[in-house]
Amino acid sequence: MEQGDQVARAFVEHYYSTFDTNRAALSSLYQESSMLTFEGQKFQGAQNIVGKLTSLPFEQCKHSITTTDCQPSSSNGTLLVFVSGNLQLAGEQHLLKFSQMFHLMPTPQGSFYVQSDIFRLNYA
Repeated sequence: MEQGDQVARAFVEHYYSTFDTNRAALSSLYQESSMLTFEGQKFQGAQNIVGKLTSLPFEQCKHSITTTDCQPSSSNGTLLVFVSGNLQLAGEQHLLKFSQMFHLMPTPQGSFYVQSDIFRLNYA
């Protein structure tokens, strides 16, 4: 497996387990230049992005990932990660299908942050 794929899988596992247990902790994955487009609404900066995610109208959810695709997006180590899967809200029987795209940027410390994040529910 290529290094980018390993980074993508590790990131996806960390992102969704954190989302499902403590959304506020996602702030460490974003910076002030980061952008989120959530169902067409745009948010910029870690505080605004996490404000949106923590204000979603449900307390608990569980993501199950179906696919994770990764491509290098330039020679400087940035990665495009495309995720599809299902989202189950607490107390709901039906699953919601979703897709999400992340543009990951390397940090000088050797980790990554989310520069761009686009989320959509996929309605049948």
